[in-house]
Amino acid sequence: MNRIILYIAAIVFLSTSVGMAQVIHVKSPNGKIDMALESGDKISWSVKHENTEVIAPSTISLTLGGGVVLGNNAKVISAKNSKVSTTFATPIYKKELVTDEYNQVKVKFKGGFGLILRAYNDGVAYRFFTSKKGQILVESEEANFNFSQDHKAYVPYVRDLRENNMYISAFECNYVEIPLSKFVKDSLAISPLLVDLGNGKKAAIIEADLEDYPGMFLTRNNQTQQGLKGGFAHYPKEERLGGFNNMNYMVVKREPYIAKTSGTRNFPWRAIIISESDKDLLNNDMVQKLSTPSRIADVSWIKPGKVAWDWWNDWNLSKVDFKAGINTETYKYYIDFAAKNNIEYVVLDEGWSEETDMLKISPSMDVEELINYGKQKNVGIILWASWYAINQVLDDAFSKYSQMGVKGFKIDFLDRDDQKMVKSIYDISKKAASYKLLIDFHGMYKPTGIQRTYPNVVNFEGVKGLENAKWTPIDDMPYYATCIPFIRMLAGPMDYTPGAMRNATRADFRPSNSMPMSQGTRCQQLGMYIVYEAPLQMMADSPSAYMKEQESTTFISQIPTTFDETVALDGKVGEYVALARRKDDRWFVGGLTNWSAREMSIDLSFLGEGTYSAEIFKDGINADKDPTDYKREIVKVASTDKLEINMANGGGLAIIISPEKF
Repeated sequence: MNRIILYIAAIVFLSTSVGMAQVIHVKSPNGKIDMALESGDKISWSVKHENTEVIAPSTISLTLGGGVVLGNNAKVISAKNSKVSTTFATPIYKKELVTDEYNQVKVKFKGGFGLILRAYNDGVAYRFFTSKKGQILVESEEANFNFSQDHKAYVPYVRDLRENNMYISAFECNYVEIPLSKFVKDSLAISPLLVDLGNGKKAAIIEADLEDYPGMFLTRNNQTQQGLKGGFAHYPKEERLGGFNNMNYMVVKREPYIAKTSGTRNFPWRAIIISESDKDLLNNDMVQKLSTPSRIADVSWIKPGKVAWDWWNDWNLSKVDFKAGINTETYKYYIDFAAKNNIEYVVLDEGWSEETDMLKISPSMDVEELINYGKQKNVGIILWASWYAINQVLDDAFSKYSQMGVKGFKIDFLDRDDQKMVKSIYDISKKAASYKLLIDFHGMYKPTGIQRTYPNVVNFEGVKGLENAKWTPIDDMPYYATCIPFIRMLAGPMDYTPGAMRNATRADFRPSNSMPMSQGTRCQQLGMYIVYEAPLQMMADSPSAYMKEQESTTFISQIPTTFDETVALDGKVGEYVALARRKDDRWFVGGLTNWSAREMSIDLSFLGEGTYSAEIFKDGINADKDPTDYKREIVKVASTDKLEINMANGGGLAIIISPEKF
């Protein structure tokens, strides 16, 4: 018989049942969550929150090269429990300190592998680890998420591009509300994926600490009517240029394995976030808590901020004496605008260099002159590049442009999360940090923790952002806008790129390339700057549009992009959201609603003692017909007050609260 080390404690216990199956439990610090791991013929896990079954028994395993299954007939040789209660600093985040409190058990099995189980007050997580010599091939991973009832789920389908096992996606997905049993067979979704457990409770499937391993898609578990399972892209074997403007590096053939990796390592976390009310999802730190701490010793050079962006507004300037476009004069104008409005950066998007050779600068551009001009105005320059182009000349590009004084890169068209791409992202982030460069990943899978490990990675796309307004007439953007704070934002920052100054009703909205607009009101766009987590936050519209709307622009310019504290106020997935964030002694309150008008009650009890001045932007009385209509007012408030604010259809609110000085 295998020797079993038994730890009897309040947080974990191991028992032996009929057939010598072994069950290990780990409970959350508050005792509400019970995570169980059962090993025997198979390994399975399950989760309960009080009397609610969150995850029904679900098998998990890793299959290595040669068909060796880590999980079949598993024999426990030890189970060591531990307890952690601490905090850690997060300088580039939505709060200054994160509370990290959990109970853990580390289970070792015969055969050189094991599992780490964690129970937090807001969820659970598990990860495999192996201790084998040399390298191993991982042929597949079994990650099942079974539910005992046919719950409603918010499913972010991706286009099913699994022909020939390609798994290519821009990771920009609307949410479809369906019962789990209606999950379309053989289709793919991405995480985070949210499940409504009933009675106000929700469960979100996520992954974290993804490094040197493919990301996890979700698909239907055909063994049960209401279960999901992980799907993973296989390692690329053959690639070629293709896709939009020939800027993607497409996979045309894959290997029979998903990863070739070190035999001694921890694998990514598979986690479930559990909330008792929707608003709890607005201030969750699970991915941050599960991720590897910063590998950058000195982060003082990392400067978050806002960015004047060119591409969304099609370089469209008015009342100037030059032809606006991808040229030096245009970007000097953007820099002047940024300097005047205390905007930290200007991005030079597609077109400043040759598309596949970013060391060759366009003849119409003098990048070095723009960098020097920006320095005089205290405005930094960020350069756009496709992943393929920068990956060909990574050292040369980072060396050349960092010496010129470039502050960072916006890297686009990754559109994959196989092991090769994930490894490349870590390599790029590490290399960028050595040159003190910021990174904003576009055409990118959802964040999975690299933002903590390399905090110079200051934003990610992986969201169906405002750019879609340029070409998609049918998307319900206010609905989506009130889903992503509860779902996509669980994973981390998102470069939604708000800031449209042309705002339209549902009936009047139309796509436009050079004069793009938003669905919903001006105040919804303003509210996004507070609600959406984005250490590097774009201002999507043109300088000309912002100067015509200087009152709104001045307000946006005051909103920080990182904060010291976040307080979730209220919300319901897909309907409305309100939260407050603090930076130093000022509070910033943002709210959004879907196409339903509603009155929002803002409880100001988060304020400290004393009186405050609140600058309020709220939807105007005629915003239902003219979404650019808003009302700005300044009122005195205190922590005992509640603000009653009406939001129009597709509306929002934005408030800056400052202590009164005497």
